[in-house]
Amino acid sequence: MAEDINTTDQDLTSQSDENEHVDIETDDSETTNSADENEEKKTKMNAKKEVKVLHEKVDELEANLAELNDKYLRLFSEFDNYRKRTLKERVELTKTASEELIVELLPVLDDFERALKSMETMAENKNTTDGVKLIYSKFVNILSRKGLEALKSVGNDFDTDFHEALTNIPAPDEDMKGKVVDEIEKGYLLGGKVIRFAKVVVGQ
Repeated sequence: MAEDINTTDQDLTSQSDENEHVDIETDDSETTNSADENEEKKTKMNAKKEVKVLHEKVDELEANLAELNDKYLRLFSEFDNYRKRTLKERVELTKTASEELIVELLPVLDDFERALKSMETMAENKNTTDGVKLIYSKFVNILSRKGLEALKSVGNDFDTDFHEALTNIPAPDEDMKGKVVDEIEKGYLLGGKVIRFAKVVVGQ
């Protein structure tokens, strides 16, 4: 009988120890799960922070890129405008230099034409006249290639954009009223621009 009682006490003690062991394991498991959950939360929070930081960095880089691109476009536009302006100034300078030279040569051209008219009345100087005509023709061709063009005035309507009236005379007929009757000095265009007005006589 006493042995049975001892056995029962041992069994109860053993069962109690097992229950305590189970309780301890349960507590440890719950503690581990709680720690894992906290760790997972921390990981997620850190990941969110890192993603936020990366987004901010991307936004900053995009803003810098947009600013640099805007500066580049402005610089390119300024350089292109400078290049065009410089080219235009160079062309205008070339034209101005050519215009000044050709304007200085116009009196020489006038002298050539007056000389040819005088020489045409001298039959004995035919060879000389032909030589002068050849030189005159070459001279005119060179100036023509540079854009020089003589104005045609006689018989055309008087136009202050091209003509300078020296005097008015009675028109020889009704059709010549308001038109150029005679030309005292020939006018010239250079590249479509008047460089010397034609000095004319107008019919009235």
